[in-house]
Order: sequence, then structure tokens, then C-alpha cells
Amino acid sequence: MTDAADARDPLLEPSAFDRHYGLEVVECSDELVRGRVEVGEELKQPLGLVHGGVHAAIAEGLASLGTNHGVAAEGKVGLGMSNESSFLRPVSGGTIHATARRRHRGRTTWVWDVELADDEGRLCALSRVTVAVRPGP
Repeated sequence: MTDAADARDPLLEPSAFDRHYGLEVVECSDELVRGRVEVGEELKQPLGLVHGGVHAAIAEGLASLGTNHGVAAEGKVGLGMSNESSFLRPVSGGTIHATARRRHRGRTTWVWDVELADDEGRLCALSRVTVAVRPGP
């Protein structure tokens, strides 16, 4: 008998890297993905602010996960292709709350807009992520 955890598709769960920095997915579909990350010292740059790479990683993780939810049944996989992030307000503690919304669902690419906010709901970063859709392994 197969354990339910063994039967899960790893492309439909946060990656090991995403789990490493603490990404928790709270909602996921092929149109909308929400997640959050608790801010710890290991996520900060020398000035005590969350490193911009963390914001970019959250955005790409959510966009890739949402794309994979939409294409896995076709035997395809979503792979990050581009990630443009703008940092608007620093985060130094609390939780980063992220919402990824699909803007384009094409045959070979999907485009997502991701908003990252602090605990007060203030917009801290914006990312546009393009995910390539390719044949699966």
C-alpha cells in the first residue's frame, strides 16, 4: 500500500528551496496562489531588512506552483523564465504575505503578477513572473 505522501506530485507542493526559507502556501489554484513567510534573521541583509532575493524567490515559487497546478494534468511542467521585481517598502520583521494572480495563460508561457505585503497590508514589493510551459519529465 502506498503512503499518501509518497503519491503526491512534488511539482504541486512547495519545493525544498521554498520550504528552506519558510514559504507556507495557504491557497493554490491555476489562477490565484497565496503564501506567507515568517521573517527571521536568516532572511535579512546586513542592514536588517529582508533581502530582495527572498521577495523574488517567493514570487517565482508561487507563480511556478500555480502554473504547475494548471499544466500537470497534461504531463507538462512550469519552469521560471523571467522574474522582474520592484521593491517599494522595506520589511524588517513580521510576516511577508504574497498573492500571485495569473494574467496570461498561453500554450508555452504563463504570466503572473505577484504582490508582497507586510503585516499591515502595505505593498512592499511587486513582481512579474513569466513561467515557461514545457513537456514534463
